[in-house]
Amino acid sequence: MVDVMSEGFKARDIGLRAQKKILSRMANKNVAKVFIDDTTASLLDNVYKLAKAYSGNKKEAEKLVKNIIKMVIKLGVLYRNGQFSSDELKQAERFKGRFHSAAMAVVSFYEVDFSYDRHYLLSALNESRAAIRQLVQRHLTDKSLARIDYVFGFFANPNFLDAVFKKDSDYRDILGRIVADMNRAMDEGGM
Repeated sequence: MVDVMSEGFKARDIGLRAQKKILSRMANKNVAKVFIDDTTASLLDNVYKLAKAYSGNKKEAEKLVKNIIKMVIKLGVLYRNGQFSSDELKQAERFKGRFHSAAMAVVSFYEVDFSYDRHYLLSALNESRAAIRQLVQRHLTDKSLARIDYVFGFFANPNFLDAVFKKDSDYRDILGRIVADMNRAMDEGGM
């Protein structure tokens, strides 16, 4: 009789890889609504509108939101399947704290005139990117890590930040909707 376990075959590992693969191929609005609540869906819709308005490129805006959805779903699958070590869970808390600080800064910069601090926001976004990459590097492929870089690279672009947060910005209305969604998500404990 062959000892299957000594061959390195684990159905759980294959099942997890299959979930990640399937979910990454299905990251569209309809599937996202199964995994993402209404507040987050509204937030992502408004992020799409902002990205499209800023870039003038529908495909780039779609790619950005799809990459965000894929990241969120993959993180959720890894977490729900207990794939993170205790050190990685500590890293997840660091990411959550840093990302929450970045989100709070966005809200503050929108709500309080003349409070925009590009250096602070860039630092918070870049620290968030480093923390999430460290968290998932042993679990996800280079392609998924590149998605993380793409998403954070878009938002950590100084020209983008300056355009969005300048006084009398063309994007103020969309940013207001994003901030409202972010406030709602924080109130609901989702951010």
